[in-house]
Amino acid sequence: MINRLENKNSITIAAHRGLKCEYPENTLLAFREALELGVDMLELDLRMSKDGVVMVIHDATLDRTTNGSGQVSDYTAQELKQLDAGGWFHPVFEGLKIPTFEEFCGLLADYPDVLLNVEIKPSPDARAVADQAIAMLERHGYLPRCVFTSFDADIVAYIHDRYGLKTQGFPGELMSNFAEGPDGTYSKMWAVGISMKLLSSQLVKQFEEMGILAWSYCPDQDQQVYDSLGCGANLMTVNNPYPAMSIRKQIAAEAVNNGGAV
Repeated sequence: MINRLENKNSITIAAHRGLKCEYPENTLLAFREALELGVDMLELDLRMSKDGVVMVIHDATLDRTTNGSGQVSDYTAQELKQLDAGGWFHPVFEGLKIPTFEEFCGLLADYPDVLLNVEIKPSPDARAVADQAIAMLERHGYLPRCVFTSFDADIVAYIHDRYGLKTQGFPGELMSNFAEGPDGTYSKMWAVGISMKLLSSQLVKQFEEMGILAWSYCPDQDQQVYDSLGCGANLMTVNNPYPAMSIRKQIAAEAVNNGGAV
């Protein structure tokens, strides 16, 4: 299923931490609203609680996106579930909780076609997070939907070598533990995420010549979407999916009007 991302004639839109432009990031509400909007892929971030439960949260600390404080890894799952993960965004969202990855997987049951970009955040227990997440996804039958991402090249290599799954990394200068050479990190990457600040047609071509699929993050304005398409990055991880979805609809309508394939 994930192989459809290799189609250069299609535009794929991934919701970065859910519909985070309108809802608190990495909450079940943000993911559900992104699914209802019709995005092609969800991007999410995984960390582990003190008692070994995989949780969906971006930061290593709780301070930015909850009413808690300190390291995520210093709290049990039960303690984390007592925190408010919505009020920081707007008072109307007070009471939303940090999801477990199991809860997230349950949400997907009604959306069999959505793809997943599962980011394993760098941490001392990142391999254990990857192991648990992959086992859970396999139990649910979701692995064919997934690409696994990390800024830690060791995790990218681990998932590639142990499981043979598709991985996404980043330009080498942005990754920790990056390995140079023909058998290095790039050889373990199926895709690369390129920020809009770095994105260029030359860089996209460079990665494509290595057999690495290039996509962009985060083209959140109309011109950025056009820039991404112009550079050849047709898969976009976005904070705000509305511009990309509108432009995709316009392009599809123009293709129909011109008698071309959509």
